[in-house]
Amino acid sequence: MLTELLSAHLLSSIIAVVATIVLFQFIAVFQRKLNAIWLQPMLFSILAIIAILLWQDISFDNYFSNAWLLNALLEPAVVALGFPLYQHLETITQQWKSIILVLSIGALIAIISSFIITMLIIGDYTIAVALSLKSITTPIAIAIAGQLDGNTAITAFAIILAGFFGALIGPRWLTYINVRSAKAQGLAIGAASHAIGTATVSNISYEHAAYSSLALIASAVITAITSPFIINFLASLLQ
Repeated sequence: MLTELLSAHLLSSIIAVVATIVLFQFIAVFQRKLNAIWLQPMLFSILAIIAILLWQDISFDNYFSNAWLLNALLEPAVVALGFPLYQHLETITQQWKSIILVLSIGALIAIISSFIITMLIIGDYTIAVALSLKSITTPIAIAIAGQLDGNTAITAFAIILAGFFGALIGPRWLTYINVRSAKAQGLAIGAASHAIGTATVSNISYEHAAYSSLALIASAVITAITSPFIINFLASLLQ
């Protein structure tokens, strides 16, 4: 009986993993053939998987337990982003003061503007906290939002949107406004669109990947340190 259960679970895991990878690659092939930047494989894979799970009445917990291998691969994938960072480490160390200053200003503007605008328009503290943390990586943002009594579900959703919009239109928009430096584009996308944006610009060049990875890490650390103080201070002024 135990052997049968293990075999069934193994088969379900293989099917879930293979089906997810095939679906992602299928959409990626279409994106390349159509040269359609809006056809983001990650976004449309998520939408397709949601539709399939609803159609077959499969719970997300069941799917996630079977696709555990893909989740386990996230850690080495994140580590892999450090390789282009290492390649440009010498240049980065020469400019680290300017980079940290720029990223600090960007993080502060993102937190303050999002919180104030949300409070003025919606007037809901939990949503304001959630949206003010939209530009950093998901685990850190959700942890901070939970500590500050923010809506963690909206935080996760806002992070996904920020990542996808940055990946879809970020590089073209920066080029359009004449920001053509690979360093500047990488820092901007990494700071605003975290891992999803970084994965996208990594396809442009190793320099984009290096600076975007740096911005992703530095912005997360800066936000984690400063956001509790900033949000509590703004809340005391606006409430």
